[in-house]
Amino acid sequence: MTFPLWLPATLLAGALQAWRTAVQRRVSKTLSVNAAGLVRYLYGAPVAVAMMLAYQLLIAPAAVPALGRWFLPFCALGGLAQIVATNLLLMAFGERNFVVGTAYSKTEAVQSAVLSIVLLGDRLSLPTWLGIGFGVTGVMVLSAGGKRMTPAELVRALGQLAARYGIASGFVFALTTIAIRAATQEVATPDHVRAALVVLAVTVVLQTLMQGGYLVWRERDQVAKVFAEWRVAGQVGLMSSVASACWFTGFASAPVALVRIVGQVEVAFTMGFAHFYLGERTAKSEVAGLLLVAIGVVLALVGAW
Repeated sequence: MTFPLWLPATLLAGALQAWRTAVQRRVSKTLSVNAAGLVRYLYGAPVAVAMMLAYQLLIAPAAVPALGRWFLPFCALGGLAQIVATNLLLMAFGERNFVVGTAYSKTEAVQSAVLSIVLLGDRLSLPTWLGIGFGVTGVMVLSAGGKRMTPAELVRALGQLAARYGIASGFVFALTTIAIRAATQEVATPDHVRAALVVLAVTVVLQTLMQGGYLVWRERDQVAKVFAEWRVAGQVGLMSSVASACWFTGFASAPVALVRIVGQVEVAFTMGFAHFYLGERTAKSEVAGLLLVAIGVVLALVGAW
């Protein structure tokens, strides 16, 4: 059996995303929500286009692949959905119960699984479903930040606006992954990396135009600040594009639910960064959450084989 491409791509994506999040905290202190979001796309677009051209012309030269008629709409939908999902998540954070909003946003893996079955016809094995259950539970425990929340409390929290924003965020993030996978299927090539890089380059350029246009329209004073923060913002853009290239490669070569559940190792990288680099203590509940995530990943991999 050949080693699946999506697995190392997904693990690398999780590590890079955790690193990018840590760096992005610095620019988020001086920029608005929309400006901080634009940084990822504006500074990431040249990197994405360069990676696509390097792969197409130098690494694996080949004819330019044909694009299906739904390619551009799927890229636009995926890019817009990611922007909307991020804003919904921030709205959940802005409500009175930060923990509830965060916890419910982590249902994305389950929602991705359901959407992939309904919209893409993906099929998942029983171990993979169990892995999704363990993984989502583990991430929800971690998102509680040490606060104990019983299942009954989580159910009661459904009445809170934070929970609704969180669920909506998870749904739109799931829709993002479905749209991106569909876009890669519109690229006429058996090379999953090539398809992923083409989709990434087009999507990030569209996101730059969408969120950049909004910033010029509604928050013009933030435009100069985006360029003033180029040193740190450039790092964010670089890591965002490389991480997205890995995510998109995973989506192109495996069911999105499987990629998402394995990609939850991102929380382990984030916890490791916080513990070893920032010197933060790890609570017992966080250890339990990491263990659940690990069990979920193992079950998902067993199901994949």
